[in-house]
Amino acid sequence: MTGIGKWVRPIAFWAATTAAASAEPEAVKIYGSEEVRDEIVVRSTTDIELLEPLLRAFAASAPQSRVRYEQWNSNPLYADAARACRTGSNAADLVISSAVDQQVKLVNDGCAQPHWPLVDEPGTGPVANWRNEVFGITVEPAVIVYNSDFVTIDEAPMSRFDIIDLLRPAGSRFAGRVATYDIQASGLGYLFAFLDSQQATTFGSMIEAFARAGAIATCCSAEIIDGVADGRYLIAYNVLGSYALNRAETADNLVVVAPSDYTLILRRAALIPKDAGNPAGAAQLLDFILSSEGRRLLAETHLFVDVGNAEEGDVDVPLATGAALREIPLSPVLLVGLDRQKRAAFIDLWRSTFRRD
Repeated sequence: MTGIGKWVRPIAFWAATTAAASAEPEAVKIYGSEEVRDEIVVRSTTDIELLEPLLRAFAASAPQSRVRYEQWNSNPLYADAARACRTGSNAADLVISSAVDQQVKLVNDGCAQPHWPLVDEPGTGPVANWRNEVFGITVEPAVIVYNSDFVTIDEAPMSRFDIIDLLRPAGSRFAGRVATYDIQASGLGYLFAFLDSQQATTFGSMIEAFARAGAIATCCSAEIIDGVADGRYLIAYNVLGSYALNRAETADNLVVVAPSDYTLILRRAALIPKDAGNPAGAAQLLDFILSSEGRRLLAETHLFVDVGNAEEGDVDVPLATGAALREIPLSPVLLVGLDRQKRAAFIDLWRSTFRRD
């Protein structure tokens, strides 16, 4: 097993997201004393368990503050942040999302305020920071995951080409057993799929193979990866490496692969809304996240992956040697995929391709 190795005019976004989204968090947890009055409200798509070590450490380092952490799905989180931007009410203090195109759109639409970190950022240039208003705080590869109890070494998919080959034969045993995100429900899934359509020479063949073999589109990272671990699915495509690596710590049959043709690298994006009630507290927390201690704590739960390192803690991860790493930039280039007509056409293509689970 081997290692991985200017302002622009706002683009129309889809109306259905705001109309259909339920502006409610999935889970809420408080870090720090509830007696403290200085509260920092964080709304984020990141599972609470993955950020808990960092939030506990921040609360211990800043006893004058407490953090109210709300876990949201990406599309409702965007709708909530856009509503707060329009109305000036009930804004979070810090918004963190894996759907980084939605975060860039919020900044482009004037919904964030600038911050100048007191510490080094986790990268340089537009990949890690745009306009000092949106910051990349993690390093997470988009990966393939397979179940080694049912997938042999000879069958193990190390690239998109391999998945196409597995699905090509009539009556393939992988038919109906490959899963990825439902891009209408998942902002992150939409982003990964749209970037594939722009970058991958294999995209047309992948879509054809997925359609022919009855691939599954479903929600969300944890559900897809759990489905591979329990054998309901044999392969998951384009899921976040952070979730896969954490699940692999308790599931010996999960193998995590960075596709050898190319691997997308996501930096989960954080911003301070323009109408944040506690921007100073949000800035303090953001500085902690961007610090070397913050990055160390993120790495503990695989939110900060050293993509040049063959070993990832205690997990044996066969991240493909020689993979072309393609970082997703925090820049207006991401707004192209949020154009209303482009998004509608792309979702129609996805619907016609996948079974829904």
